[in-house]
This record gives sequence, C-alpha cells and structure tokens, in this order.
Amino acid sequence: MEYVYAAMLLHKAGKKVDEASMKKVLEAAGVKADAARIKTLVAALESVDIDEAVKSAAVAPAAGGAAPATAEEGEATPAAREEKKEEKPKEDEKSEEKAAAGLGALFG
Repeated sequence: MEYVYAAMLLHKAGKKVDEASMKKVLEAAGVKADAARIKTLVAALESVDIDEAVKSAAVAPAAGGAAPATAEEGEATPAAREEKKEEKPKEDEKSEEKAAAGLGALFG
C-alpha cells in the first residue's frame, strides 16, 4: 500500500511518477524499496489517468453504499467494521434479557 501512497504523493506534488522518484519517496519514509514492485506499479500507472481514477474512486462508495472489504489481509473497510460494532451490542442486550428471564423463573 505504501507504494501506491508514494505514487499518489508524487502525482499530487506534480512530480513524474517514475522508478527513481518512487524509490526516493519510499526510502525517505523508511520503507525498504523493492525494485520489482516499483517497476510493476510504474508500468501499471503509465496508462492510468490518476486524477480521474481518484475522482471515480471517491464517488463510488458514496453512491453504492458501503465499500467492499479490502483485499489486503481480508480486512474490512471502516464502514463494514462500524456495522459489526453496531451489531454486537444488540446481541449482548438479547442475551441479557434471556438471562434475566431465566432468573425470574427461579424465584417465581
């Protein structure tokens, strides 16, 4: 992910996204630069209009609801994690109600 961030930083600064620039940015950030990954990313970005890609990516989640889970390590997006947080308290409330009902039967 840091490779993509480096490319976006270079683009935003108006610099050319090339192998040498990417390596400098990554090393300045304390990341050990992998030449093969840099070369692959630079080649993939040659035919991409980065400004257009950012605009369409920024609009898509808002228009389509929650964004899908990220591919990296199977992590969920912030919206999906928030939904999971909201679901847990509801389940806890139901189990507390059942427990209270069970205690009432003991005394009742």
